[in-house]
Amino acid sequence: MQSLLALHRAGLLKAAAHITGGGLPGNLPRVLPEGLCAVIDAAGWRLPPVFAWLARAGGVAAEEMLRVFNCGVGMAVVVSDAEAASALLTGHGETVFPLGRIETAGDGETIRIDLPAGWLGT
Repeated sequence: MQSLLALHRAGLLKAAAHITGGGLPGNLPRVLPEGLCAVIDAAGWRLPPVFAWLARAGGVAAEEMLRVFNCGVGMAVVVSDAEAASALLTGHGETVFPLGRIETAGDGETIRIDLPAGWLGT
C-alpha cells in the first residue's frame, strides 16, 4: 500500500487494479475509462509453477486460468511514466514487470491478452 501511495504522491499513478477473483480480464478493465483497452503480453511475467500445475492437473485452458486466477500478477497499475514508476516501485522493494500498454479500444474491446506458445508450460 505504501508503494501505491508513493506512486500517487509522485503523480505517476493513473489507475490500480488488485488482481483477485476474476483475474486480469475481470479486474483490469474496471479501472480504464470507456474507449480504452489494456493490451497485455503474458510473456512479460514469469508464471508461477503452481498455476501451470493447476492447468495441467485440471485440464484448464490458459484463458480460463487468467479469468479465474491472478496467475502471479497481484496488482496492475496504469502509470504515466513506466520507467520512473518502475524505479520508484523497485526502490520500495516491489517486484516490477511490464504487463503491456493501453490503447484506444476497438469494437467494445476492454482487454486483450496475448499468450505466447507454451505459456502454461504444457
